[in-house]
Amino acid sequence: MIVHAPSASCSRAAPEVLVNMLGFCVCLCAVFTQVLSQEPEEPVTYSCTEGYTYDKVKEQCRDIDECELLDDACKGGMKCINNFGGYLCLPKNAIIYVTVDRPEEGTQPDHAPQVPVVQPSQPQVSRVPQPTIRCSPGFTADEQNYCRDVDECATSRHTCGPEQTCFNTRGSYMCQCPLGFQKNGDRCIDRDECGLSHYCMHRCVNTRGSYYCECSTGYSLSQDNHTCADVNECEVESPCQHHCYNLIGSFLCQCDHGFELAADTVSCEDIDECSLSSYMCQYQCVNNPGSYACECPQGYQLQGSRMCQDINECEMGTQDCQDDEMCWNYYGGFRCYPRNPCEPPYTQTAENRCICRSQTECQGLPPSIVYKYMSIQADRTVPADVFQIQATSVFANTHNNFMIKAGNEGGEFFLRRSNNVSAMLVLTKPLPGPREYIVDLEMVTLHLTMNYRTSSLLRLTIVVGAFPF
Repeated sequence: MIVHAPSASCSRAAPEVLVNMLGFCVCLCAVFTQVLSQEPEEPVTYSCTEGYTYDKVKEQCRDIDECELLDDACKGGMKCINNFGGYLCLPKNAIIYVTVDRPEEGTQPDHAPQVPVVQPSQPQVSRVPQPTIRCSPGFTADEQNYCRDVDECATSRHTCGPEQTCFNTRGSYMCQCPLGFQKNGDRCIDRDECGLSHYCMHRCVNTRGSYYCECSTGYSLSQDNHTCADVNECEVESPCQHHCYNLIGSFLCQCDHGFELAADTVSCEDIDECSLSSYMCQYQCVNNPGSYACECPQGYQLQGSRMCQDINECEMGTQDCQDDEMCWNYYGGFRCYPRNPCEPPYTQTAENRCICRSQTECQGLPPSIVYKYMSIQADRTVPADVFQIQATSVFANTHNNFMIKAGNEGGEFFLRRSNNVSAMLVLTKPLPGPREYIVDLEMVTLHLTMNYRTSSLLRLTIVVGAFPF
């Protein structure tokens, strides 16, 4: 606010008004000039200078109190202070000092300045001395004796450092550090936004004069550069070799059936099912990408997914036996045997049955030979019943004995008598294959009343397969 002393005449006894307004002082001197008037010859009209009114009783000019006369003399919450010939608008916290000049010797001080009466027809002669203005620090008086603010920033009267910015304030100035820095004495040091306060959702990284936000793995920084949003890695990167499932802040990979996650948790490795168990396949397990397959040896076919079943080549017609040969199937293959196995002096009387008709030629030989064929798996668990021999004809008062006559040199078999007419061939050792055994089983019949003895021979061909199935 600019304070201006009103134009008025001033006597030596006029008081000085010292006003303290917002830290600076204004000294006003109301000086009034006395103008002598001539005695009117005719009734005259008197007028006073601006801010005064004529008092007919005292015949002098009296000051007008504008603060009481005008309701809105001051605006903006300022308080009105009446002054001789005018008024001042000052802040409510302004302090007012009033001083009065000393009167000359032999005179009495007047409490109010004497304002001369001026006739309008006569020229007014006034003497206005310049008031003395004292300004607060940060202000300086101009030519009109107004206190003007000093711009320390523009006049280089500040003490701000080279990295600081000077801002002028009313009556002073302020040194401000750059954004991201704070004052430490006369220096500007970096402000650690991460240690004080920040808006980062996950991590804050301090930099010189600033900071930035980082997000955890699986998140990306949003457009506001503070919050973090989940990244759908399955759509952005497709990191998984087979199947990708997005999770909050992460993702999960899964593999197709028959595969498993590798150590990197994103690629898939084939599962070797064949190495998991020896029971995956009965014969041989073949690993495939994502799966496996069971295979069977030659002469077998796959039954179901893991079992091997013998192929009966004789029934399927895949055998190559001659017309005079008989096809005999065994585990894993087949063999061709003569349709007439009888050799002299034996003749064939029925299928696989030979009889010796010449007593002379058959001296010491069994009168009949029956040919039988069978197949067993390799490495069969022992003891195991493999073949039963039984008399075809039963006579009264006879006794039958059973024995292994040939083909048991290694003690692989044992003949256990079941009753008078039958016996069981028992396997005593596991037999490896493929191998063929020809075992002669003899049955000797004794007639107890007629003292008759006869025998018959069963020639059993046992083919052991190459596998235990």
